[in-house]
Amino acid sequence: MKMYTDKEPLCIIHAHQTWLYQTENWIYNQIRNLPDWVRSHVVCSERINPEEYSWPRLYVYPKISSWRYYWRYGRGTRRVRRRPAFLGWLIDKEGGQILHSHFGYEGWANLRAARQLGLRHVVTFYGVDVNLYPKQYPIWRERYRELFEQVEAVLCEGPHMAECIRELGCPENKVRVHHLGISVEEITFKPRLWQEGQVLRVLIAASFKEKKGIPDALEALGSLPNGASLEITIIGDARNESRSQEEKNKIMNTIEHYGLKDKVRMLGFQPHEVFLQEAYKNHIFLSPSITASDGDTEGGAPVSLIEASASGMQIVSTKHCDIPNVVLDGKSGLLAEEGNVAGLTTKLQWLIDNSGQWATLAQAGREHMDSQFNGQVQGQKLAAIYQDIIN
Repeated sequence: MKMYTDKEPLCIIHAHQTWLYQTENWIYNQIRNLPDWVRSHVVCSERINPEEYSWPRLYVYPKISSWRYYWRYGRGTRRVRRRPAFLGWLIDKEGGQILHSHFGYEGWANLRAARQLGLRHVVTFYGVDVNLYPKQYPIWRERYRELFEQVEAVLCEGPHMAECIRELGCPENKVRVHHLGISVEEITFKPRLWQEGQVLRVLIAASFKEKKGIPDALEALGSLPNGASLEITIIGDARNESRSQEEKNKIMNTIEHYGLKDKVRMLGFQPHEVFLQEAYKNHIFLSPSITASDGDTEGGAPVSLIEASASGMQIVSTKHCDIPNVVLDGKSGLLAEEGNVAGLTTKLQWLIDNSGQWATLAQAGREHMDSQFNGQVQGQKLAAIYQDIIN
């Protein structure tokens, strides 16, 4: 087995459609936590938030469009496509042994390029690509079968998502569970304390999508008995698409219906560092994911749950997809059945009534994050997957 070093690195090309939404810092963490002997290049079709997610070897497909590489790598024909041509140029310039596509649809879009250039190909599925795409657009079942035939490995966050991928037709030997890691060492463990009579501060952080269950969260908070003294912070907003805007309307209507307007702070989309700052100001992280009406799911689990638990917050979530592998029900947090608002209210009330148990829950959460979701450890494991594939 060939071993790579800083002097002779293993070169990986990471492909993602848009680099990088503020809600996708977990992709950034995967790449930055790889060991030094893995040299990562990032290619994308669009670049956003460059200050927050800078990378020294980042390329945008349309930016370098010389006729020379189209002619050389596309053989000068009308059938030339941008990706094989550009990636060919990049390999000549920087090298590259493995193409790592992030999201299943990105992997399928890169099949031709990987095949033409002789690149080993790895794809990671994350959620919307697993459930929503095949349900809403049946052609993706056929496309994924083509993808599964040609790639070396398909990575996913947990056993639930792995089973979903196998059901789509991926061979068992190609599916690998690989947890998304966080920078545990950068997150201070500070168990939250609360006493009766104090304001209970609850944090909700997610894009305004149906699968995030934000209306359920607000309804559960609004249903707490005895007029609990609450302060609710919401980080997130709707994107410029109709279903996201519809979800925002539903959220605003729920706030109005339960008389929560004076108790809610809406911060909109924020950088990752603001999420962490707000986490330490709050007691409970409420993240009740559900299966959306269009079939969209988390696939795995929100990384925000991992970070919140690592910081010492109390966690209330749902038994959805791979969340039970992140939040250990009754040990490191509390889980309700998805879509069960009464169950969420019960879990929140239990925390109010049993604040003396918070320290035990928080400690178990931190230990679980340390052992299973440490970014540096997961970076080494991802590098080992690359090493195994290349050999």
